[in-house]
Amino acid sequence: MNLTLADKVVYEEEIQKSRFIAKAVPVASEEEALAFLAENREPEATHNCYAYKIGLLYRFSDDGEPSGTAGRPILHAIEAQGLDRVAVLVVRYFGGVKLGAGGLVRAYGGVAAEALRQAPKVPLVERVALAFLVPFAEVGRVYALLEARALKAEETYTPEGVRFALRLPEPEREGFLQALLDATRGQVALE
Repeated sequence: MNLTLADKVVYEEEIQKSRFIAKAVPVASEEEALAFLAENREPEATHNCYAYKIGLLYRFSDDGEPSGTAGRPILHAIEAQGLDRVAVLVVRYFGGVKLGAGGLVRAYGGVAAEALRQAPKVPLVERVALAFLVPFAEVGRVYALLEARALKAEETYTPEGVRFALRLPEPEREGFLQALLDATRGQVALE
């Protein structure tokens, strides 16, 4: 079973007078990962190296460090801990001592791995999309059902009624559909 992070984590370590700061967060999409990287990069730092993994999609960057010495070790730290939907940014402030290729790999990979080790983790639950249309007379019952299950849905008003679109954990899909049919007395059109 894949895991993801429960929340953002920051870990800092000094290695040979260079300061390394690892920032890791759970992400749901590539857009979210890129937004995190843009918001958290530190322009005054010497390097802002990163990696993210979202399902089969992954990216990494050495940001000026020798090729393969920063981004790939960060990605390896993510994969070695069985994590998915995670982005990690490691910021380096150069301290005057060159680490060499092996030292950089150990530093970037080690700082990223330690940040991920310290982070609280949660099981990754696949979510499925569900869209349905209900007549206006049944909308109140749908609101009550959504509130009872703490679900949020996008709503679109049409001449026939209200179209709801939501994402819910796959194991809950069948139970939700049955509750929806019961609540609306079968007056729902699945899309």
